[in-house]
Amino acid sequence: MSSGSASGSDIKTFIKSIPLIGSTAARISRLSVIARARRLTFPGSAAFWETVYREGGNSGPGSYGRLAEFKAETLNDFVRTRNIRSVIEFGCGDGAQLRLARYPEYVGVDVASSSVRRCSALFAEDATKRFFVADALPKNAGPFDLALSLDVIYHLIEDSVFDLYMRRLFGVAGSNVIIYSSNLDAPSEGHHVQHRKFTDWIAENAHDWQQQGFLRNRYPFDPQQPDETSMADFYFFGRRSA
Repeated sequence: MSSGSASGSDIKTFIKSIPLIGSTAARISRLSVIARARRLTFPGSAAFWETVYREGGNSGPGSYGRLAEFKAETLNDFVRTRNIRSVIEFGCGDGAQLRLARYPEYVGVDVASSSVRRCSALFAEDATKRFFVADALPKNAGPFDLALSLDVIYHLIEDSVFDLYMRRLFGVAGSNVIIYSSNLDAPSEGHHVQHRKFTDWIAENAHDWQQQGFLRNRYPFDPQQPDETSMADFYFFGRRSA
């Protein structure tokens, strides 16, 4: 089947045809096939998030409540103690997380133009913040003291999109990169979720960088509280010494 050629009934029929086997290995295999089948009609990462923000959706529970407060506390402390002056974030979303941030200068980037318009309106009176659609980010942007990726990597379904995102993230970073994400290769039932072990990409492609810190999530994932917990943790990277 080619992407976009399968109907909803085709996918349902395909999924129902997968045998239910009791072993853990069989369950994981079935989950992988289900995820693959659901993505047959997935419009692509950029188109998906453009639709979400255009229709009034938000960045999800990770940008609100205690998870957002945990992220803000961690990031604001890092910016303050490291004397960070300029921050760029790839995946600014709906701007909810940014409302809790204390950054001297900030550039927000997103693939969804509706996200950029929403954030630009939300922070219209704040001259320290600017927003760009990813493809319109000026070529001479950066370097920035800190480049951020928060709850984004596991939403990058396509391998080519993931690769381009990572190259942009590290390409404009001067001395620090912080990633808040899951870090494992695992299937997901969600059509807009693809867990990746992104540290493998860094080891293979970002040789000037090394991991300098790790902070486990204060609220690790609990299936009984999916909107109050997360599989994401903080990973801190810095340039290798010359």
